[in-house]
Amino acid sequence: MEVANRERGDGAVFIGETASKRGYLNEDFRLFHLKDSRAQKVDYHYHEFDKLILLLGGKAAYLVEGVTYFLQPWDILLVQHNLIHRPVIDPSEPYERVVIWLGRDWLAARSDPGEALDACFDAARRRGFHLLRTDAERRLQYMGAVQRLEEALHSAEFGAGRMADTLCQQLLIGVNRDILRDRTAQEETDSYRVDPKIEEILRYIAANLDADLTVSALAGRFYLSRYYLMHRFKAVTGYTIHQYISQKRLLRAGELIRTGVPVMKAAEQVGFSEYSTFLRAFRNTFHMNPREFR
Repeated sequence: MEVANRERGDGAVFIGETASKRGYLNEDFRLFHLKDSRAQKVDYHYHEFDKLILLLGGKAAYLVEGVTYFLQPWDILLVQHNLIHRPVIDPSEPYERVVIWLGRDWLAARSDPGEALDACFDAARRRGFHLLRTDAERRLQYMGAVQRLEEALHSAEFGAGRMADTLCQQLLIGVNRDILRDRTAQEETDSYRVDPKIEEILRYIAANLDADLTVSALAGRFYLSRYYLMHRFKAVTGYTIHQYISQKRLLRAGELIRTGVPVMKAAEQVGFSEYSTFLRAFRNTFHMNPREFR
């Protein structure tokens, strides 16, 4: 657990045809309180950990898996591991936010049977909506919770580490409770922009990584012309169909490999028909071979 003034791992770029991993989390969780006067361009990227973003000031939008979210102060954005995303920052105002990186092992260790602390991220992914916007009273409570967590992370008093751990759990419990009962932002159509057809295609891809996902196959399945599909997909998501599918297959393969699935079987399960193609793409993305990755 750690608090930091500046987020590390900047400069995410597409490597070949994949979005790069950004940031490394060696602690249980980590909190960043950031304020930028000049907007930095951040390309599409993903994390191996889960992430909460709390906007404090400024104007920012986030593109997460084809949906654009227009954040307001004290909105909370939930970005699950392996989701491809990037911010779009308006430089006219200072951009201030709190970002919390959450280790997946820590989340699992702090969860109770039937009450996983990362359930809020699963719920956001299933819903296809990652923005949490609460009422004024709840925003004040979140302000207090974040302030106490920051103070504990900076403290050298007895039990400060244990206190920070507990406060982070309390914050997540609140997020879990709110996201399961609150659809305020989803009902405010000006808080996000989505293309229903592309959203449908993204959901199909996520559920069928082992299927034929060529442009021709997708165009035929969703009754679109190849030209329209390719151009609309890029306009909405920011990346080509091939880039997106390749990235999703590799990330899913990595998860399977880490759970003990044999490498060749993992490659097959995510739709790679040729092992040599999979191996080359895997090395380009993760900069190591699958066995080292495991």
